[in-house]
Amino acid sequence: MTIRTATEAAVTTITIDRPQLRNAIDRDTAVALAAAMRAFEADDAAKVAVLCGAEGNFCAGADLQAIADGRPNRLEPTGDGPLGPTRMQLDKPVIAAVAGYAVAGGLELALWCDLRVADATAIFGVFCRRFGVPLIDGGTVRLPQIVGLGRALDLILTGRSVDADEALAIGLVDRLVPAGDALSTAQALAAQIAGLPQACLRSDRRSVYGALGMPIGDALRQEFDRGRSVLEAPDFRDGPTRFRGGAGRHGRPT
Repeated sequence: MTIRTATEAAVTTITIDRPQLRNAIDRDTAVALAAAMRAFEADDAAKVAVLCGAEGNFCAGADLQAIADGRPNRLEPTGDGPLGPTRMQLDKPVIAAVAGYAVAGGLELALWCDLRVADATAIFGVFCRRFGVPLIDGGTVRLPQIVGLGRALDLILTGRSVDADEALAIGLVDRLVPAGDALSTAQALAAQIAGLPQACLRSDRRSVYGALGMPIGDALRQEFDRGRSVLEAPDFRDGPTRFRGGAGRHGRPT
């Protein structure tokens, strides 16, 4: 098995398990990873997923050795991406727990996730630039959205290495933790998010993604429509009622 899945409470951890290749992804692994994400999406008890790599590396991208041997990743224009889930639009959050290399397609997988938790060993970069392999799993789309156009072009054109400190400084990662703590921190963050009211959280998340590239008027309308459906739901008053009872005031946990 090149993809391992474990679920604890409302958090599903999905691990790319090809450590001998720095968790590079061949065609079969991409299929398995996409299937794991679909299973997470279909599991009503699972609220947040954590994506990580085995034994000290996140993912080194596509398996170039397999490609050189004539076993390429999927290249059809519709359906799953070459690395599996990179074209999916899940309704639930996914957090990347990054240690070691998250480069080339591995960087693209991390960018596909909603949040990125990295430890001090993390290394990011468009390393495929060195071998004439294009970004084809959303890297040219998502990287500018996350770090800005200028920084994205710097990384895309040069293929240079970005260490964990720089990744935090440019907004490529959202949390930076000591070496060895990426997975546990990401799982704790996932549990925290899973404990929040999910209908509202998912509506706001969909609104953020839906607004990308929209004219401001259309973006505001879709935000309002999504939000109104939450406000008009039968159980909406549960939250205000808890607030009236004193829950969550002055920054206290609910």
